[in-house]
Formats: sequence, structure tokens, C-alpha cells
Amino acid sequence: MKFKPALASDFDEAFYYIKNLWYYNDYDKTETEKLYLKTLSDENNYMFFGVENEEYHGFCHIIFFNTFWLSGLTCYISAIITNENERRKGYGTQILDEVKRIAKKKKCKGIILDSGIPRKEAHKFYETQGFEKSCYGFDYIIV
Repeated sequence: MKFKPALASDFDEAFYYIKNLWYYNDYDKTETEKLYLKTLSDENNYMFFGVENEEYHGFCHIIFFNTFWLSGLTCYISAIITNENERRKGYGTQILDEVKRIAKKKKCKGIILDSGIPRKEAHKFYETQGFEKSCYGFDYIIV
């Protein structure tokens, strides 16, 4: 699989993945596209697709920021999404390996991510990839 940096013209593909992971959210396509374009222009964000034979197989969004917890630059995986009907084919592993490669190249101290409580299969996957459950995540939604 090859990795394709996200472009403005890829929004429809990204929107497909975003809607599928967070299916319980109501997404306004116009507002989501504005956020997507803003994210593309932020040097602390990077989005890419996993592509094989000109077909998209996954989407990833990572954010770089400094933390006192890791005492330096941290890579946060905001989204790592593969097609549900293509899971267990190695696409997620390859995308995660690309995140690890990018984080090492940028000299990050670590990689962190959140995963919803009901996503037990995803948790198993992350653990097989060397991630450890390290904390509870809490949300405070401001509408």
C-alpha cells in the first residue's frame, strides 16, 4: 500500500471515512469541509490516505504538539479509519506503521490516541501494535 497526502480535492473521500467512524454524529458537509480545509493548512496537522491499486483503503489524521507528560513533541492520532468490510487485511497495520515512521522522523517522544469504549476490537488491534492502555479519556462537550 502507498500513502497519499490528503489534498483539498480529496474531501469527499475523507468525508466518507469520517462519517463511518463517527456514525452517531450528524455531520454538516459544508462545515466539515471548512474544518478539513483549515486542518490541511495547519502545519501541526497531517492527513493521509492508504491507497492500493488506485483504491482508497483508509484515512488517517495526526496532530503534533508538545506535552509535559512526554516532555516533548507528541503525535496524536485523531483518526485512523479503514473500511469496515476490509478489516483484518493489514491496511490498519500499514497505516499505523506509517504514523510510527512519520513520528520517528519528526523526533516525537511518543504516539497517543483515543478509542471509544465500545470499540473492543480496535483496542485489541492497538495492543497488538504495541500500544498500552494508559488512561481514561473524558469529554466535556460544549455546544
